Amino acid sequence: MGLTYLHTMVRVKDLEKSIAFYELLGLKETRRYESEAGRFTLVFLAPPGQEDAPIELTYNWDGDDELPSDSRHFGHLAYGVDDIYETCQHLQDNGVVINRPPRDGRMAFVRSPDNISVELLQNGEALEPAEPWASMDSTGHW
Repeated sequence: MGLTYLHTMVRVKDLEKSIAFYELLGLKETRRYESEAGRFTLVFLAPPGQEDAPIELTYNWDGDDELPSDSRHFGHLAYGVDDIYETCQHLQDNGVVINRPPRDGRMAFVRSPDNISVELLQNGEALEPAEPWASMDSTGHW
């Protein structure tokens, strides 16, 4: 019996806002499916070159009152980045709160517009601790 990873699905309230967030992380849209009968849109995004490891954003056209206020029970999505400081600065410059700054040069957490926890991990060895990250406090939950 073979097993193949397909995707991780997250429900979103504002499709365009959510796509913009994941594009800031560097993901690209790989596929889109719209169902007039079901009144929903599915958008698949993945890191370039890793199209076989997508997330699926599910948007219900008539709203989605079933979304919990805190999605922490989901756990988190995790992505490796080449420069965690550069990635966090880029996100912060675009209005994303760095909930757990990369004080250790290794790990950070942010939240999507739908409160999905996203872990960012430095590829390879941790970077040397650097300001402003080394002394930055955590914000909210991560």
